[in-house]
Amino acid sequence: MNFYIVIPAHNEDDSIGRTLESLAKQTLLPKQLVIVNDHSTDNTQAIVESYIEKHSWISIVNVQSSEKHLPGSKIINAFYKGLDTLDENYDIMCKFDADLIFPENYLETISSHFKTNPTLGMVAGFCYIKKDEDWILEDLTNKDHIRGALKAYRKQCFLDIGKLKPAMGWDTIDELLAKFNHWEILTDESLHVKHLKPTGASYNKASKYMQGEAMYKMRYGFSITAISALKLAMKKKNLSLFNDYMSGYFKAKNENIEPLVTPEQGEFIRKLRWKGMLKKFGF
Repeated sequence: MNFYIVIPAHNEDDSIGRTLESLAKQTLLPKQLVIVNDHSTDNTQAIVESYIEKHSWISIVNVQSSEKHLPGSKIINAFYKGLDTLDENYDIMCKFDADLIFPENYLETISSHFKTNPTLGMVAGFCYIKKDEDWILEDLTNKDHIRGALKAYRKQCFLDIGKLKPAMGWDTIDELLAKFNHWEILTDESLHVKHLKPTGASYNKASKYMQGEAMYKMRYGFSITAISALKLAMKKKNLSLFNDYMSGYFKAKNENIEPLVTPEQGEFIRKLRWKGMLKKFGF
C-alpha cells in the first residue's frame, strides 16, 4: 500500500527531527512525505532539508500564515497546502503531527489492518506522553476515537467524507462522516506513539469557546452539547470550561453560523451520539 503523509509544522525544531527519524526507520516506508513549514521562525526548515538530502521521498513546502494557533483551521489549511503538492497515486492518506515518535512497525501494522478488512476507513494507534520517567496514555478521549495527531485514511474513505474540514472539531467530524458513509474505524492498542507535546499546550485563550462552536457546527443540538461539554470539562479537571463551551455553542447559534454537516448527516450524528451515551449507561 502506498502511504502519503502530510505533516503541518510550526516552530517544531525541537521535535520534527525525531518524528522524521522515526518515519525513516519504518519497516514499510511511505511513498511520499511532505512537511508544510507553516510560518516557522526557528530551525524547522533547516532540519527538514537535512532529511530531504538523505531521503528522496521527503519534501517541504513553505507557507506564510498567522503565528496565532487557531485549533482546526490553521493546521488543516496547512495540510491542504501540502496535499496540493501530491499526486493521486496513494492508497492511504495520513495527516500526522510534527511532534510524534512512531514505533518502527507503525505503517506496516496500519497497512496490514487496511488489507485485512476492506471496510476499514480509518486506523491509528494511541498517543503516549511522558510523565516523570514513564510514557503514559494521553487519556483525553474514548479509546475508539482516533486522535487528530495521527490520522490515516483509506483513499476512498478520505474522498467520501469530503477530505478534512478546516475548523475545530475536524478530527471528530471526519469519523462521524466516515460512519455515515458506512466505513469502520479501528484503534490498535498495541501501537504506542510517543507524543512529545501534550495536546492543547499551544492553544490560545479564545480556542476554549471554539469547542462549543464546533459542537454547534456538527449539529449536536443542546442536550448532546451540554452532556459532551460537561464530560470534556470533567476530563480536563476544570469545570469552568463547561461555561466556556456552552457560551461558544450559544454564540454560534445566535449568529446562525453555517454547520459543517448537512441536516441528514446531523440527524445521523445525533442518533449515533445518543446510542453511544445510552450504551455507557447500560441501556
